[in-house]
Amino acid sequence: MFGGLPGTGKTTVARELTQRLAATYLRIDTIEQTLRSAGLAVGVTGYAVANALAAENLKLRRTVIADCVNPVLASRAGWRQTALQNSAHIVEIEMVCSDMALHRRRVEGRDPDISGHELPSWDDVARRHYESWDQEHLVLDSADGAVDRLVELAEAYVRREIG
Repeated sequence: MFGGLPGTGKTTVARELTQRLAATYLRIDTIEQTLRSAGLAVGVTGYAVANALAAENLKLRRTVIADCVNPVLASRAGWRQTALQNSAHIVEIEMVCSDMALHRRRVEGRDPDISGHELPSWDDVARRHYESWDQEHLVLDSADGAVDRLVELAEAYVRREIG
């Protein structure tokens, strides 16, 4: 399970890790935009759909990579519960960007890669409610390393945690 504010590199690292692990990739932004495009309310629905899809894949003994902000403890608890109910081990990775100026440039310089998706502004990201993590997890700082190095660290952590 990946988490972190928009513009920290979650999607970039999660996608590459998904390929390296031949995992199933679930991205909340894609699910939520699909719901919006269908004229449906989003709210917690995107996370509920993602957890249901994760559960189906975990039942097949697939490794699942969840790419989402996970801004609150409740969303992270949902992933933990999904793993527990499906006898799967959960590995938590938080992406941060400790260089505020770099983080801002990334947020302001991004183009949407999902049709119709409105990306948050820097003000949206800076004001977003984001709760501290309450469990052991890997923190990757995208200001400190190249994508390949961050993916290597994530892969090593996942492999160590799942045995």
